[in-house]
Amino acid sequence: MTPARMGAAAWRLLTDVRFAVVLITLLALAGLVGMLVRQFPITEADDPARYAAELATMHAAWDGLPAGSLIVEVFDALGFFSVFSTPWFLLLMTVLVISIVCCTLDRTPRLWRAASYVRVEQPVAFFDPTREGRAVVEMTGEGSAEAVQSALRRRHFRRQRVVQAGDATFVYGDRNQYQKLATLLTHAGLVLFLAGGAVTVAAGFETVVFVGEGETAPVQSVGTPGNLLVKNHAFFAPRNEDGSFADFSTDLSVYRDGEEVARKTIRVNDPLKTEGFTFHQNTVGPTAELIISDAAGALVWDGPLLLDDELLGMPQGFMTVPGADVGLVTVLGTDASDAPALVMQGVGPADPQTGQNETLFLVTVPVGATTDPEVTAGQSITWAGVGSWTGMVIRSDPGQALIWVAFGLLIAGLVLTFYFPRRRAWARVTKERVELAFVADRFVDAERELEQLSVTVALAPRERIGTETDRSRA
Repeated sequence: MTPARMGAAAWRLLTDVRFAVVLITLLALAGLVGMLVRQFPITEADDPARYAAELATMHAAWDGLPAGSLIVEVFDALGFFSVFSTPWFLLLMTVLVISIVCCTLDRTPRLWRAASYVRVEQPVAFFDPTREGRAVVEMTGEGSAEAVQSALRRRHFRRQRVVQAGDATFVYGDRNQYQKLATLLTHAGLVLFLAGGAVTVAAGFETVVFVGEGETAPVQSVGTPGNLLVKNHAFFAPRNEDGSFADFSTDLSVYRDGEEVARKTIRVNDPLKTEGFTFHQNTVGPTAELIISDAAGALVWDGPLLLDDELLGMPQGFMTVPGADVGLVTVLGTDASDAPALVMQGVGPADPQTGQNETLFLVTVPVGATTDPEVTAGQSITWAGVGSWTGMVIRSDPGQALIWVAFGLLIAGLVLTFYFPRRRAWARVTKERVELAFVADRFVDAERELEQLSVTVALAPRERIGTETDRSRA
């Protein structure tokens, strides 16, 4: 096959509405999979270690079912856990965009010709009253053509043409002449919508950051040029009379290169927007305010430990003690008297033979107490109190502007298509009578419109309205 024939075949395929419907159906099915199958967070999908952890979680949930492990492996291979960023999904979107563009280019000349070219003079059979959308108005006299024009104007037919042919005068009226071109707005909206989604997938950013009161945390990976920092100045969680939380809010600052660029108290549904990022209040949790000194008495830690995990329904956190090969697993619970108590387990490096971590100590510490360094591997640990951390979803969506423009174009195209349908009316005026023909889009009640036009014509005054006669056939 020659390149020309291949190109022609590709053009026929891309301009085939059935092909576009197939693509849209496949994308809809992919979207259904994305809704039914739990999608891995973007931050974890991009991190091999986190992705492996998420995959292990899926195996733990599915392996007990018949063929559960196989299903997880197949879903992983097909990209069902991150549908909207898989190569095949992006390929389908790209081909659909190309198809829409090709369909638009193919249809535009025909739509323009259909909107701009009108045959005013029609054969007698065109006005046959037995056909749908045809009627005869008993009106005779010299002013009948002017009466038709007046009636068309009163029915908001702005474009009118008059042609004299033999003993008959043909009058044409057009309302919403270029309405069919509104489909081009819809096509443009679809293209921009898909393009905006592609830009978001390719260049967008989303992460979750946990930061305790008085602490700062980086937004992007450490070392990213121009990395932003966020600081949690204070967290507020007022309660209702019944003890439930009335609100969550964080006094948040954003820094770039050491300079504060924005500050705001963010709440649920009231984010901070700056530097192309949006900072959403998402979740909250407790912190354990710890003061840790080493065996020499030197202070190595004074700040919050985020209890951002859970163990048997109790908040849990982990940290590595600075300057020591000691991992500190911390669980916030209660003692025998239901008073707050912090359970701390110190673990050493993993044994190369077994892969297991050695337990160095296990202690329970009440609020304000300090551990015995001899018990806690030489570390003096003081639990100063309970604080709060805030969890924020941070997003950058560079395709958002395109998507908003797309929505505007889609809505405009749909409104023009469904609420401003094209209506066309022809009249053949002779000395004996006025014959009418009415053509409109299928969702217009043509018979009712024709009846209203007929009544308007019959009642119209015999006055000239100044429309020039067009002797040429349009």
